[in-house]
Amino acid sequence: MPDAAGSDRSSLTDAIGIGTLTRLVPRELVDEVVASEGRKELRRNKLPARVMVYFVMAMALFYGDSYEEVMRKLADGLDYMGTWRKDWETPSPGGLCHARQRLGAKVMRKLYERVAAPCAMRSTKGAWLAGRRLMAVDGFGVEAPDSEENAGYFGYAGKKGRSAFPFVRMAALAECGTHAIVAAEIGKDGEGEETLTRRILSSGAVKAGMLVMADSGLYSYTNFKMVLDAGADALFRVGANVELPILEWLPDGSYLSFIADSKEKARNSYRLRHGLAKITDLPGFYVRVVDYEVTDRGDGEEIITLVTNITDPDEIPAVELAAAYHERWEVELVFDELKTHQRRTGYYPPFPETGTGRAGDLGTSPHPLRDTPPNARSR
Repeated sequence: MPDAAGSDRSSLTDAIGIGTLTRLVPRELVDEVVASEGRKELRRNKLPARVMVYFVMAMALFYGDSYEEVMRKLADGLDYMGTWRKDWETPSPGGLCHARQRLGAKVMRKLYERVAAPCAMRSTKGAWLAGRRLMAVDGFGVEAPDSEENAGYFGYAGKKGRSAFPFVRMAALAECGTHAIVAAEIGKDGEGEETLTRRILSSGAVKAGMLVMADSGLYSYTNFKMVLDAGADALFRVGANVELPILEWLPDGSYLSFIADSKEKARNSYRLRHGLAKITDLPGFYVRVVDYEVTDRGDGEEIITLVTNITDPDEIPAVELAAAYHERWEVELVFDELKTHQRRTGYYPPFPETGTGRAGDLGTSPHPLRDTPPNARSR
């Protein structure tokens, strides 16, 4: 058992975590969102909507604790800041569960959209390249509680043999330097990473001043163009099946190429094959191609090919683009945190409104901080 000093330190850290949460998501904003979604209680009760909003977010902070323990820490943290009644008693798990059902998921989703934003400072390591904010978009999935509601809404993973549990597919846009997820989409049965990614790219989360990176699985002419149309720059890895004609070799070892609209390219395939048209005659855009290999991966030689709309090597040399793409792997750490470290061993009952148990909270927690509090990580 921890000693008294350790307990005091833990309580203080918990209070600091709650204080940070209320600073990032002020109660005035919570009340505004709750009212806009019609979830404000008509009469005073022990678990008003505002309290339940902070309770849901606190579950992400104290992900290894029970409902009652999370609520106790929330109450203690608010009491530490002088914003809680000392005579308040912690409700039962059943009461907390019913209060979560009354709150619903739409409030948390809207609140997340209001507060989720990039938060890197200019001094944040790994967050910038030539004045551009490094962002990464990717997809992942987690298992959900085994219920009829979840199975009907999310479906299962696997084409030949289905997974043991319903499978929730997600996509997210994250800031590499801080691990802040600034946009997220949760798919239903039949919606894959491509669909969810395009939903993110068209949501307004991608903005000018960003360099959006993606793996080859998400490369397509449409996705690349959506990033550029949003005013951002793109750095995508592409597979060996993507044709990239060499138009001009550049001083840094990269080369200039052209990506044509895939539909127009298919429509003009005969003319292109017989030299009746050039690839640059079609709708599309010039790109710069960077080929490189990582020699110490231990799985044989593999050429990595990147394409970007930043065509001037003096602006960003090829070696810096390759180093920046390595930062894309930071998003995998974000997903690992969600899938592994912020998942409990037990499952929670499904909620009829959303078809999700607690797993559904992972994609909508409006808490864009890089790390969990030190005490939660050590625990």
